[in-house]
Amino acid sequence: MSRRLPPLNALRAFEAAARHLSFTLAAAELSVTQAAVSHQVKALEAWLGVRLFRRLPRGLALTEEGAGMLPGLREGFDRLAEAAARARGAEAGGVLTVTLLTTFALGFLVERLPRFQALHPGIDVQLSTNSRLVDFGREDVDCGIRNGTGNWPELYVLKLLDDNFTPLCAPAMAARLFRPEDLAGEVLLQTIGQPNEWQIWLDHVGLSGIDVSRGPKFDSTLIAVQAAIRGLGVAVGDPGFFAADIAAGRLVQPFPQIAPLGKAWWFVCLPAMAERPKIRRFRDWLKAEAEAHLAARGGGAPALA
Repeated sequence: MSRRLPPLNALRAFEAAARHLSFTLAAAELSVTQAAVSHQVKALEAWLGVRLFRRLPRGLALTEEGAGMLPGLREGFDRLAEAAARARGAEAGGVLTVTLLTTFALGFLVERLPRFQALHPGIDVQLSTNSRLVDFGREDVDCGIRNGTGNWPELYVLKLLDDNFTPLCAPAMAARLFRPEDLAGEVLLQTIGQPNEWQIWLDHVGLSGIDVSRGPKFDSTLIAVQAAIRGLGVAVGDPGFFAADIAAGRLVQPFPQIAPLGKAWWFVCLPAMAERPKIRRFRDWLKAEAEAHLAARGGGAPALA
Protein backbone atom coordinates (compact mmCIF):
# COMPACT_ATOMS: atom_id res chain seq x y z
CA MET A 1 0.00 0.00 0.00
CA SER A 2 1.42 3.43 -0.94
CA ARG A 3 1.98 6.01 1.77
CA ARG A 4 1.54 9.75 1.43
CA LEU A 5 4.70 11.54 2.43
CA PRO A 6 5.37 15.24 2.89
CA PRO A 7 7.63 16.94 0.33
CA LEU A 8 11.27 15.96 0.82
CA ASN A 9 12.52 19.56 0.60
CA ALA A 10 10.18 20.54 3.40
CA LEU A 11 11.42 17.69 5.58
CA ARG A 12 15.06 18.65 4.89
CA ALA A 13 14.35 22.26 5.80
CA PHE A 14 12.65 21.27 9.07
CA GLU A 15 15.43 18.83 10.06
CA ALA A 16 18.16 21.43 9.44
CA ALA A 17 16.25 24.19 11.25
CA ALA A 18 15.48 21.86 14.16
CA ARG A 19 19.13 20.84 14.44
CA HIS A 20 20.36 24.44 14.44
CA LEU A 21 17.26 26.00 16.02
CA SER A 22 17.81 28.72 13.44
CA PHE A 23 16.35 29.38 9.99
CA THR A 24 19.46 31.42 9.12
CA LEU A 25 21.91 28.60 9.86
CA ALA A 26 19.66 26.04 8.15
CA ALA A 27 19.53 28.25 5.05
CA ALA A 28 23.35 28.49 4.98
CA GLU A 29 23.67 24.69 5.24
CA LEU A 30 21.14 24.05 2.48
CA SER A 31 22.43 26.88 0.24
CA VAL A 32 19.02 28.57 0.06
CA THR A 33 17.58 31.78 1.48
CA GLN A 34 16.21 32.13 4.99
CA ALA A 35 12.83 32.95 3.45
CA ALA A 36 12.89 29.66 1.52
CA VAL A 37 13.51 27.67 4.71
CA SER A 38 10.73 29.51 6.51
CA HIS A 39 8.37 28.87 3.57
CA GLN A 40 9.20 25.15 3.50
CA VAL A 41 8.66 24.79 7.24
CA LYS A 42 5.31 26.58 7.04
CA ALA A 43 4.29 24.32 4.14
CA LEU A 44 5.20 21.25 6.23
CA GLU A 45 3.24 22.55 9.21
CA ALA A 46 0.25 23.10 6.94
CA TRP A 47 0.63 19.57 5.49
CA LEU A 48 0.79 18.04 9.00
CA GLY A 49 -1.79 20.33 10.56
CA VAL A 50 0.44 21.08 13.57
CA ARG A 51 3.01 23.68 14.58
CA LEU A 52 6.58 22.44 14.70
CA PHE A 53 8.35 25.54 16.06
CA ARG A 54 7.65 28.28 18.51
CA ARG A 55 9.10 31.51 17.16
CA LEU A 56 10.96 33.28 19.95
CA PRO A 57 12.54 36.75 20.01
CA ARG A 58 16.01 35.18 20.01
CA GLY A 59 15.55 32.09 17.90
CA LEU A 60 13.38 29.00 17.69
CA ALA A 61 12.13 26.30 20.02
CA LEU A 62 10.58 23.00 19.03
CA THR A 63 7.00 22.35 19.93
CA GLU A 64 6.08 19.01 21.47
CA GLU A 65 5.01 17.79 18.02
CA GLY A 66 8.25 19.01 16.45
CA ALA A 67 10.41 17.40 19.11
CA GLY A 68 8.50 14.14 18.72
CA MET A 69 8.98 14.14 14.96
CA LEU A 70 12.68 14.97 14.86
CA PRO A 71 14.28 11.64 16.02
CA GLY A 72 12.40 9.55 13.47
CA LEU A 73 13.17 12.03 10.71
CA ARG A 74 16.89 12.03 11.56
CA GLU A 75 16.92 8.23 11.52
CA GLY A 76 15.22 8.26 8.14
CA PHE A 77 17.77 10.65 6.66
CA ASP A 78 20.61 8.55 8.13
CA ARG A 79 19.19 5.45 6.45
CA LEU A 80 18.85 7.27 3.15
CA ALA A 81 22.48 8.39 3.40
CA GLU A 82 23.60 4.83 4.16
CA ALA A 83 21.60 3.46 1.23
CA ALA A 84 23.15 6.05 -1.10
CA ALA A 85 26.63 5.20 0.20
CA ARG A 86 26.00 1.49 -0.42
CA ALA A 87 24.82 2.28 -3.94
CA ARG A 88 27.94 4.34 -4.62
CA GLY A 89 30.05 1.53 -3.19
CA ALA A 90 28.38 -1.02 -5.43
CA GLU A 91 29.26 1.11 -8.43
CA ALA A 92 32.86 1.76 -7.41
CA GLY A 93 33.55 -1.57 -5.73
CA GLY A 94 32.03 -4.91 -4.86
CA VAL A 95 32.11 -8.01 -7.06
CA LEU A 96 33.17 -7.65 -10.70
CA THR A 97 32.21 -10.74 -12.73
CA VAL A 98 34.35 -11.29 -15.82
CA THR A 99 33.69 -13.97 -18.44
CA LEU A 100 36.67 -15.18 -20.49
CA LEU A 101 38.47 -18.15 -21.99
CA THR A 102 40.71 -20.28 -19.80
CA THR A 103 43.70 -19.60 -22.06
CA PHE A 104 43.53 -15.83 -21.45
CA ALA A 105 42.72 -16.29 -17.77
CA LEU A 106 45.75 -18.47 -17.00
CA GLY A 107 48.04 -17.24 -19.77
CA PHE A 108 47.66 -13.53 -19.10
CA LEU A 109 45.22 -12.34 -16.46
CA VAL A 110 45.66 -14.38 -13.28
CA GLU A 111 49.34 -13.61 -12.77
CA ARG A 112 48.60 -9.88 -13.11
CA LEU A 113 45.49 -9.75 -10.92
CA PRO A 114 47.42 -9.06 -7.68
CA ARG A 115 48.43 -5.72 -9.17
CA PHE A 116 44.79 -4.84 -9.84
CA GLN A 117 43.74 -5.88 -6.33
CA ALA A 118 46.52 -3.73 -4.85
CA LEU A 119 45.24 -0.72 -6.80
CA HIS A 120 41.54 -1.40 -6.16
CA PRO A 121 41.12 -3.42 -2.94
CA GLY A 122 37.38 -2.70 -2.89
CA ILE A 123 36.76 -4.61 -6.13
CA ASP A 124 36.57 -8.42 -5.93
CA VAL A 125 37.17 -9.93 -9.36
CA GLN A 126 35.21 -13.10 -10.06
CA LEU A 127 36.36 -15.02 -13.15
CA SER A 128 33.94 -17.21 -15.11
CA THR A 129 35.81 -19.28 -17.70
CA ASN A 130 33.83 -20.73 -20.61
CA SER A 131 33.93 -20.73 -24.40
CA ARG A 132 30.34 -19.71 -25.13
CA LEU A 133 29.23 -16.18 -25.95
CA VAL A 134 27.53 -14.77 -22.88
CA ASP A 135 24.35 -12.71 -23.26
CA PHE A 136 25.30 -9.63 -21.23
CA GLY A 137 21.72 -8.37 -21.30
CA ARG A 138 20.37 -11.48 -19.56
CA GLU A 139 23.18 -12.93 -17.47
CA ASP A 140 24.75 -11.65 -14.27
CA VAL A 141 28.09 -10.73 -15.86
CA ASP A 142 29.70 -7.29 -15.82
CA CYS A 143 32.21 -7.59 -18.64
CA GLY A 144 34.25 -10.10 -20.60
CA ILE A 145 37.33 -10.81 -22.67
CA ARG A 146 36.56 -12.35 -26.04
CA ASN A 147 38.68 -13.77 -28.83
CA GLY A 148 37.59 -12.86 -32.35
CA THR A 149 37.40 -10.09 -34.91
CA GLY A 150 35.68 -7.58 -32.62
CA ASN A 151 32.52 -7.63 -34.71
CA TRP A 152 29.96 -7.50 -31.90
CA PRO A 153 27.91 -4.38 -32.75
CA GLU A 154 25.73 -4.75 -29.67
CA LEU A 155 28.74 -4.41 -27.36
CA TYR A 156 31.36 -1.89 -26.36
CA VAL A 157 34.70 -3.35 -27.53
CA LEU A 158 38.32 -2.47 -26.78
CA LYS A 159 41.17 -4.26 -28.53
CA LEU A 160 43.80 -5.58 -26.13
CA LEU A 161 46.16 -7.92 -27.97
CA ASP A 162 46.46 -9.48 -31.40
CA ASP A 163 46.22 -13.28 -31.40
CA ASN A 164 49.51 -14.66 -32.77
CA PHE A 165 50.84 -18.19 -32.63
CA THR A 166 53.75 -20.50 -33.35
CA PRO A 167 54.66 -24.15 -32.66
CA LEU A 168 55.46 -24.98 -29.03
CA CYS A 169 56.74 -28.28 -27.65
CA ALA A 170 58.75 -30.02 -24.93
CA PRO A 171 62.58 -29.66 -24.97
CA ALA A 172 63.17 -33.29 -25.97
CA MET A 173 60.97 -32.86 -29.04
CA ALA A 174 62.49 -29.48 -29.91
CA ALA A 175 65.92 -31.11 -30.03
CA ARG A 176 64.94 -32.87 -33.27
CA LEU A 177 63.14 -29.95 -34.90
CA PHE A 178 65.67 -28.00 -36.95
CA ARG A 179 63.45 -26.81 -39.81
CA PRO A 180 59.67 -26.48 -40.20
CA GLU A 181 59.83 -29.46 -42.58
CA ASP A 182 60.75 -31.65 -39.60
CA LEU A 183 57.17 -31.28 -38.31
CA ALA A 184 56.10 -33.89 -40.90
CA GLY A 185 57.21 -36.66 -38.55
CA GLU A 186 55.58 -35.27 -35.39
CA VAL A 187 52.14 -35.46 -33.78
CA LEU A 188 50.38 -32.12 -34.31
CA LEU A 189 48.03 -31.14 -31.48
CA GLN A 190 44.83 -29.38 -32.55
CA THR A 191 42.45 -26.92 -30.88
CA ILE A 192 38.73 -27.52 -31.45
CA GLY A 193 36.65 -24.55 -32.54
CA GLN A 194 39.54 -22.61 -34.06
CA PRO A 195 40.39 -22.25 -37.73
CA ASN A 196 43.08 -24.78 -38.60
CA GLU A 197 45.96 -22.98 -36.93
CA TRP A 198 48.48 -25.48 -38.23
CA GLN A 199 47.46 -24.82 -41.82
CA ILE A 200 47.64 -21.05 -41.27
CA TRP A 201 51.12 -21.30 -39.76
CA LEU A 202 52.43 -23.63 -42.47
CA ASP A 203 51.04 -21.29 -45.15
CA HIS A 204 52.75 -18.40 -43.33
CA VAL A 205 56.16 -20.09 -43.59
CA GLY A 206 55.50 -21.32 -47.14
CA LEU A 207 55.40 -25.02 -46.35
CA SER A 208 53.05 -27.60 -47.89
CA GLY A 209 52.71 -31.36 -47.92
CA ILE A 210 52.16 -31.87 -44.19
CA ASP A 211 48.87 -33.53 -43.14
CA VAL A 212 47.23 -31.21 -40.61
CA SER A 213 43.93 -33.11 -40.40
CA ARG A 214 45.13 -35.67 -37.87
CA GLY A 215 46.24 -35.46 -34.27
CA PRO A 216 44.69 -35.22 -30.78
CA LYS A 217 42.18 -32.40 -30.39
CA PHE A 218 41.49 -30.20 -27.33
CA ASP A 219 38.86 -27.57 -26.60
CA SER A 220 41.45 -25.16 -25.19
CA THR A 221 44.84 -23.94 -26.42
CA LEU A 222 45.97 -24.04 -22.81
CA ILE A 223 45.24 -27.76 -22.55
CA ALA A 224 46.90 -28.45 -25.90
CA VAL A 225 50.07 -26.68 -24.75
CA GLN A 226 50.03 -28.55 -21.44
CA ALA A 227 49.83 -31.77 -23.44
CA ALA A 228 52.81 -30.59 -25.49
CA ILE A 229 54.81 -29.94 -22.30
CA ARG A 230 54.17 -33.57 -21.37
CA GLY A 231 55.52 -34.78 -24.69
CA LEU A 232 52.29 -35.73 -26.46
CA GLY A 233 53.10 -33.67 -29.55
CA VAL A 234 53.60 -30.15 -30.88
CA ALA A 235 50.96 -27.51 -30.13
CA VAL A 236 50.51 -24.01 -31.47
CA GLY A 237 49.98 -21.02 -29.21
CA ASP A 238 50.99 -17.47 -28.40
CA PRO A 239 54.47 -17.68 -26.81
CA GLY A 240 53.73 -14.55 -24.82
CA PHE A 241 51.00 -16.41 -22.96
CA PHE A 242 53.40 -19.21 -22.06
CA ALA A 243 56.44 -17.11 -21.24
CA ALA A 244 56.80 -18.60 -17.75
CA ASP A 245 56.93 -22.16 -19.12
CA ILE A 246 59.44 -21.12 -21.78
CA ALA A 247 61.62 -19.29 -19.24
CA ALA A 248 61.53 -22.32 -16.94
CA GLY A 249 62.63 -24.63 -19.75
CA ARG A 250 59.47 -26.70 -19.71
CA LEU A 251 58.42 -25.44 -23.14
CA VAL A 252 60.36 -24.47 -26.26
CA GLN A 253 59.54 -22.34 -29.27
CA PRO A 254 61.53 -24.24 -31.91
CA PHE A 255 61.07 -21.79 -34.79
CA PRO A 256 61.22 -17.97 -34.85
CA GLN A 257 58.28 -17.52 -37.24
CA ILE A 258 55.11 -16.25 -35.52
CA ALA A 259 51.91 -16.09 -37.59
CA PRO A 260 48.90 -13.80 -37.08
CA LEU A 261 45.66 -15.68 -36.60
CA GLY A 262 43.56 -12.81 -37.92
CA LYS A 263 41.83 -12.40 -34.57
CA ALA A 264 42.49 -10.55 -31.33
CA TRP A 265 41.64 -10.43 -27.66
CA TRP A 266 39.00 -7.83 -26.83
CA PHE A 267 37.54 -6.34 -23.66
CA VAL A 268 33.74 -6.27 -24.05
CA CYS A 269 30.69 -5.11 -22.10
CA LEU A 270 27.32 -3.51 -22.72
CA PRO A 271 27.73 0.10 -23.93
CA ALA A 272 25.57 1.36 -21.06
CA MET A 273 27.92 -0.33 -18.56
CA ALA A 274 31.22 0.86 -20.01
CA GLU A 275 31.60 3.90 -17.75
CA ARG A 276 30.47 2.32 -14.51
CA PRO A 277 33.35 2.95 -12.10
CA LYS A 278 34.37 -0.63 -11.32
CA ILE A 279 34.12 -1.67 -14.97
CA ARG A 280 35.99 1.40 -16.20
CA ARG A 281 38.76 0.85 -13.66
CA PHE A 282 39.20 -2.78 -14.69
CA ARG A 283 39.10 -1.90 -18.40
CA ASP A 284 41.67 0.89 -18.08
CA TRP A 285 43.96 -1.30 -15.96
CA LEU A 286 43.67 -4.17 -18.45
CA LYS A 287 44.50 -1.86 -21.35
CA ALA A 288 47.61 -0.63 -19.52
CA GLU A 289 48.69 -4.20 -18.78
CA ALA A 290 48.24 -5.17 -22.44
CA GLU A 291 50.35 -2.21 -23.55
CA ALA A 292 53.06 -3.11 -21.01
CA HIS A 293 52.99 -6.71 -22.26
CA LEU A 294 53.52 -5.55 -25.84
CA ALA A 295 56.31 -3.19 -24.83
CA ALA A 296 58.08 -5.97 -22.90
CA ARG A 297 57.95 -8.17 -26.02
CA GLY A 298 59.59 -5.41 -28.01
CA GLY A 299 56.83 -4.38 -30.40
CA GLY A 300 53.34 -4.98 -31.66
CA ALA A 301 50.49 -2.57 -32.07
CA PRO A 302 49.29 -0.87 -28.90
CA ALA A 303 45.86 -1.57 -27.48
CA LEU A 304 43.26 0.50 -29.32
CA ALA A 305 40.77 2.79 -27.59
